[in-house]
Amino acid sequence: MPPLSTAQWLLAVAGALGMGISKAGFPGMSLLHVVVFAFIFGARTSTGIILPMLIAADVVAVRAFRQHAQWVYIRRMLPATIVGVLLGFALMGRLDESLFEPIIGTIVLVLIVLQVARMARPGLFADVPHSHVFAWTMGLLAGITTMLANAAGPIFVLYALAVGLPKYELVGTGALFFFIVNLSKVPLSAALGLIGPQTLSLNLVLLPVVFSGIAIGRWLTYRIPQGLFDSLLLAFAAVAALRLLGVW
Repeated sequence: MPPLSTAQWLLAVAGALGMGISKAGFPGMSLLHVVVFAFIFGARTSTGIILPMLIAADVVAVRAFRQHAQWVYIRRMLPATIVGVLLGFALMGRLDESLFEPIIGTIVLVLIVLQVARMARPGLFADVPHSHVFAWTMGLLAGITTMLANAAGPIFVLYALAVGLPKYELVGTGALFFFIVNLSKVPLSAALGLIGPQTLSLNLVLLPVVFSGIAIGRWLTYRIPQGLFDSLLLAFAAVAALRLLGVW
């Protein structure tokens, strides 16, 4: 298990709790654990530490919300996302690690601005979210960002909000989508040496915290109105994007 100070353990617990909450209803909050684990272990190394916990959380979230999953949106995004994962895998060996976060932050922030503009003017780009070009663009971005930093949560949120998915369908579809995508990343992360006995032992210690976060997130999802839910997701995504850009 990687040696950690008390402060690092507290941060890791906070990150694991946030991971669980994001998987059970607030995927826009997912960059909390990305930032926390990248701070502790470095952006590249942290991706292998996070991935097994994400898959375990995906399994629980799929069981809890599977009846709400909308396969039509998964089928639209998944092929492009797998291509994006492969592109991200290729980039990991060539791209400077210090560029990971600013690139992802910029992408997410641009998408947030476009979504806010659509919410203010519902007729703006009315047909775009349901087009194949939009689904493929968002899928490619999701694949690249999830491979580089496990940071595709806000991108999926923006896609789901753009096509008008209600909150339960958003959570159920996101859980199944990311379960499939995260499984596809395991052999690639292992090939890069990012998953091993040390990282897996840390995963085992933090998994109960992740599951506690899922319980909290599920409780919140059933009690927050749809309008507030959508606004919170956009706010979480914006805060995370600004953090990735180094604004705070």
